[in-house]
Amino acid sequence: MMSKTLIGVICLSILLYSFTLSTTWFGPKVDYNADVKPILNKHCMGCHGGVKKAGDVSFLFEHEMLEAGKSGKIPVVRGDADASEMIRRILTDDPDEKMPKNSTPLSDNEVDVLKQWINEGAKWETHWSYKRIEKPDVPSTRSLWNLFGLLNWKESSWPKNEIDHFIIEKAKDQGLSTSSEANKPTLIRRLSLDLTGLPPTKEEVAAFEKDGSADAYEKVVDRLLGSPAYGERWAGMWMDLARYADTKGYEKDGGRSIWRYRDYVVKSFNSDKPFDQFTIEQLAGDLLPKKQGLPAQEHLVATGFHRNTMNNDEGGTSDEEFRVAAQIDRVNTTWEVWQGTTFACIQCHSHPYDPISHDEYYKYMAFFNNTRDEDVPSDSPTMRFYKGEDSARVQRVMDWITRHEPEQASQVSQFVHITEPKINSHDFKIIGKSTLLDGKYLGLKQKTSARLPAVSLTGMSQLVVSIGTQAENALLTIKTDTLAKEMLAQFKVPTTGYKDTVLVVPINQVAGKHDLYFTLESPKMPDKWVQIKWLSFQKALPGKDQANYEEIIADYSQLLTSKTDETPILWESAGDMVRKTNVFVRGNWLVKGAEVKPDIPKLLTPMPKEYARNRLGLARWMVHRDNALTSRVIVNRFWEQLFGRGIVETVEDFGSQGSAPSHPELLDWLAVEFMTNYRWSVKLLLKQMVMSATYRQDSRSDKEKTEKDPENMWLTRGPRVRLSAEQIRDQALAVSGLLSTKMYGPGVMPPQPDGIWLSPYSGETWVPSQGEDKHRRAIYTYWKRTAPYPSMMTFDSPSREFCQSRRIRTNTPLQALVTLNDPVYMEAAVQLALKMRGSAPTPQQQLRAGYRMVTFQPVSEKKLAALLNIYESALTRYKSKPADVDSVLVYSAQKSPELAALAVSANVLLNLDGAVTKE
Repeated sequence: MMSKTLIGVICLSILLYSFTLSTTWFGPKVDYNADVKPILNKHCMGCHGGVKKAGDVSFLFEHEMLEAGKSGKIPVVRGDADASEMIRRILTDDPDEKMPKNSTPLSDNEVDVLKQWINEGAKWETHWSYKRIEKPDVPSTRSLWNLFGLLNWKESSWPKNEIDHFIIEKAKDQGLSTSSEANKPTLIRRLSLDLTGLPPTKEEVAAFEKDGSADAYEKVVDRLLGSPAYGERWAGMWMDLARYADTKGYEKDGGRSIWRYRDYVVKSFNSDKPFDQFTIEQLAGDLLPKKQGLPAQEHLVATGFHRNTMNNDEGGTSDEEFRVAAQIDRVNTTWEVWQGTTFACIQCHSHPYDPISHDEYYKYMAFFNNTRDEDVPSDSPTMRFYKGEDSARVQRVMDWITRHEPEQASQVSQFVHITEPKINSHDFKIIGKSTLLDGKYLGLKQKTSARLPAVSLTGMSQLVVSIGTQAENALLTIKTDTLAKEMLAQFKVPTTGYKDTVLVVPINQVAGKHDLYFTLESPKMPDKWVQIKWLSFQKALPGKDQANYEEIIADYSQLLTSKTDETPILWESAGDMVRKTNVFVRGNWLVKGAEVKPDIPKLLTPMPKEYARNRLGLARWMVHRDNALTSRVIVNRFWEQLFGRGIVETVEDFGSQGSAPSHPELLDWLAVEFMTNYRWSVKLLLKQMVMSATYRQDSRSDKEKTEKDPENMWLTRGPRVRLSAEQIRDQALAVSGLLSTKMYGPGVMPPQPDGIWLSPYSGETWVPSQGEDKHRRAIYTYWKRTAPYPSMMTFDSPSREFCQSRRIRTNTPLQALVTLNDPVYMEAAVQLALKMRGSAPTPQQQLRAGYRMVTFQPVSEKKLAALLNIYESALTRYKSKPADVDSVLVYSAQKSPELAALAVSANVLLNLDGAVTKE
């Protein structure tokens, strides 16, 4: 009697044979995404896509390819390739009709694919990355064909977790085998650099080598995930995406105090804030639930993500033009960071390759178009942080409001902390000789006027205005509707110069919406300007008939006048300030087309009906389970950071022109795990990745692997990539013992070569930080967009004018010149030399110890001989020219030819390939 196992084998064989027959006799069906779309993108979309529709024919949207073109003929007739105008044009010999026009003809195979696709019904499919994820099954190495792992024990015992099963399956398809685990020093260095951005200490390496327990590696992983340095490392990655800088950009590139946003990111990673929450806070923190008029301070600071857009403070520029530029940048950045799709081109026309229409760009922009920032020099709106006596003033004002009219507390608290809603001076219409001073602030002088159109005054009984002048006895009058109409207010302007002075002025109560006319009488000093920066019409503070009311008004005025710490935030417009959004015809912001409402492209999963059509609804949709694209993109982004290459290599482009995933099932499996089982925990995601046997592999290659897989796409060896700019610098400070562990706060200015900063507008200079600030981690380095920290730029850091998903690694001679000559590396080399000298008595032993300090590996005799030769050559030179010792030991109180020679050798150690590379 046959066993059940044998019967199963026979049945399975029959099924496989039947499948083989069917695919042999009938052939596999054409896959639109894999087979057809690449042909259309390559040969057709340039003329028949989103940029132009030659002959009224397009293959961008399904309905377009089925509609008759200008000729009256249908490009694709489903089920009949011979009747399809597309095929006729491709095959014709008539040069006036042959497609593609004036370009390389399709190959026979490409024509066959298109014909077969049409004959099979021309099935249209959504690109793989935009489809909802269904979690794939994990492949098994213990299959029936492997006798449940008995035939290939090495293969079946190698995996450490689910990731490895996907990797093995693909490696076998390529005829490759995986590698054994790297040695412990290599593993802990790789792991430490990847998870914290810092090398391990020698004590940590020794403890790991000594620990023989089964969970020794996992204990190291957990320790590193819990390190404060973890948040700094991953915040560094996020700063490129957020285009974080300490300046505003453009030509003037003035300073911007937004470091609290950077600190928010560090803290978020360290606390393992769920990534969905992290997303919502950054995109819409200002719309989260409020308490006394304000969301949580942390949520407001988080919106700094989209206040990292550049501001143009140059005189004479249009605030509206650059406000629009900021909104466009926000749209494009949001799509690149969370959706991995090139969206910028849709500003001018429909997407050239993916079915996203031109108007959908502006529907998406409508989500962002109502923020209150308007490219003004103050960077408002900002979150204000009061200290000392100002904190007491806030408390007095809020206690007063709560006591006399509690329902007004939210409005007052909002204005005190955010200074919104207000009207900026660029909204005035200039009359006669009034002007915008420096193109920024309203300027009035004797007998000049300005008009402020369509102001809602119902219920308003006070004016709050930021104003200043050098004139004496200047009198400002505000009237409604015409210069001869009813007076709204009249008051003397204090002679305070042009510094910010905020006045609280009673106004006559008027209902409705009115144009307001501002006129100035200044007979004593007619040529002196009165400057107005902003104003706000408000309901008066309550308790006017109570004692101490004037003191409360004075406190309120002083709070709004005081210089405080601030950080730029997003804040949503309301009431009359809500903007309409129109399509920009051909992307020109001056040419408005149809008005549009907030919505997402039809290509993607629809937003749930219960979600508000604002940034908060958008952010929640972004991390919805059905919007699979976000999780795919983010998982791929973290994978690329660990392995040097994404599962989708083009981490910034998951569209049809991006790279195909090397392991699509693995990407989807990780994406679903991240959303569901890990509940968006980045630490759990990273732990899964680094715990895999795939990650732990030795990075050494052999001839076969190098020839078959030179870029390690199939992950059959460990990652071997150059460290990031920040890691190279931080490692030099760490191994030399200089690195400060101080966290948070304003950006610092470590040493850099002279002459980098040229700031003609402000005269700002690079003032090197002192004390431990000199040796802070790279993430805290002050970042000026027009003159970024030069040594990090040399190692491929972006200027951060725009979002950058992927740093392209280069290898240039300039990089070696930096690590051999930059003041930071010179100082680190001297300190490392002092450590080496203190560790052993002879130069040979010191060099051996130094090599281990930097790489955690024993030095080969060949390398040691080379290092010793460098040392001896330098020693000979410094003994013959003692004056040159000072040029090397600038950062050391101790001076000797021996120490200088050892410092030169230490500098070489920091520049070794094994030091600047993750093995």
